[in-house]
Amino acid sequence: MTIGHHERVLILDFGAQYTQLIARRVRESGVYCEIMPFNVPEKRIADYAPKAVILSGGPASVHEKGTPSASPSVFKLGVPVLGICYGEQTMCDVLGGKVEPADHREFGRAEVRVTADSALFDGVWTKGGAYPVWMSHGDRVIAIPAGFRPVAESPGAPFAAIADEKRKFYGVQFHPEVMHTPDGAKLLKNFTHRIAGLKGDWSMKAFRAEEIAKIREQVGKERVICGLSGGVDSSVVAVLLHEAIGDQLTCIFVDHGLLRLNEAKEVVELFRNHYNIALVHRDASELFLGKLAGVSDPEQKRKIIGTTFIDVFDEEAHKVGGAAFLAQGTLYPDVIESVSFFGGPSQTIKSHHNVGGLPERMKLKLVEPVRELFKDEVRALGRELGLPETLVGRHPFPGPGLAIRIPGTVTREKCDLLRKADAIYIEEIRKAGLYDTIWQAFAVLLPVQSVGVMGDARTYDHALSLRAVTSTDGMTADWFAFPPELLARISTRITNEVRGINRVLYDVTSKPPGTIEWE
Repeated sequence: MTIGHHERVLILDFGAQYTQLIARRVRESGVYCEIMPFNVPEKRIADYAPKAVILSGGPASVHEKGTPSASPSVFKLGVPVLGICYGEQTMCDVLGGKVEPADHREFGRAEVRVTADSALFDGVWTKGGAYPVWMSHGDRVIAIPAGFRPVAESPGAPFAAIADEKRKFYGVQFHPEVMHTPDGAKLLKNFTHRIAGLKGDWSMKAFRAEEIAKIREQVGKERVICGLSGGVDSSVVAVLLHEAIGDQLTCIFVDHGLLRLNEAKEVVELFRNHYNIALVHRDASELFLGKLAGVSDPEQKRKIIGTTFIDVFDEEAHKVGGAAFLAQGTLYPDVIESVSFFGGPSQTIKSHHNVGGLPERMKLKLVEPVRELFKDEVRALGRELGLPETLVGRHPFPGPGLAIRIPGTVTREKCDLLRKADAIYIEEIRKAGLYDTIWQAFAVLLPVQSVGVMGDARTYDHALSLRAVTSTDGMTADWFAFPPELLARISTRITNEVRGINRVLYDVTSKPPGTIEWE
């Protein structure tokens, strides 16, 4: 899987929870890169022809038997190599250094002191300066290979950064890819642009043109069906395909009755009437809600929705007939997870976010035009294609929809309550100019009822929880500090306008590192 003729960086994955962030930071600087398992065959690396290699972090210890190791062939490619955390340790281990368990482990925020000038630090850090970083290691390098010199240290890592400027090999014990290392993206750009000499020719404009040509070559004159949910990924795929193959595309929109307020109407209006894309709209809300009746276990709800979704989609696809291809909004994180040697941190939440995959019985070939993109890149492609910002910038929404924002049993009444309350919440956030500042905001209808007094009457109605978090990468998040007067206004509107809700709470929990979605 490679794109065009762009300069490419290869990231070898040793199982770190932050590996995807390395790729995102590299791409943000205009350099195309891909992630492969650390033990990928040498021929595949040679065929990929990277201009530089980055070794990711990982959970293992190089001094223990059977742990993953960088192939010596990587250091014979004649290209710059950067080792990050475990990547630095395996680099040292392979090239003749030594690693041992650390007496002083470092997890979380730390500070490194620059002890020597290096091309890795040019224009970013200076000799003698101390800088904040993010550490996550229980081992440390105690001897570096011949040709290397130390360029930074920390209390727990005497070789917090090392450099072999002649061979252009570098190692850092900290994680430059995470937001908690403020200058990390600049250091990575130094590696790709200054040290590796890459121009940074990766852009959405180039991707759009190349992908349209690729789609036309793959599909030919055949017909394609696309599952349209109204979310960012499937919407971008649909518009890109329509630009590439026009009337050969038919979209199928399965409305499971668990969407946001007026979402089904908006999807039909945008794609059928504005873009003039052939669209099949199946209102299957009665079917889905019937199958969910009385079910409270969250995993069982997801499985029911996933199975039913596939059945309904398959039924509608057969009605369309004549299609040879199925378009899917597979993203690069899904591709990475499927080939990771260790399995990534998002494995445990996939059933939480998704509703199902391609059933084998459909016998269709896949076309996946955004499988090489991260979520933020899909948004950028959507803007390049001219999709409205209200859609492109929309907060993440899970495949199972409101079903996992209603703990306990799901009913039409509960869905209607939650839809109305959530719409008020989002409307007030937008009016306050805060929507784009927040990474994700949504309401949850709690499985409890509260006694209250409204006017002169006693009520026994539902309690609602509001959530809003900030994030720069979707890997960690913190609760958003709303102005108290805005929360008061939101609460007042919801309790006044949504009959059946008499209490509104605001959730201030934070999101731990290593998870991908927040629901």
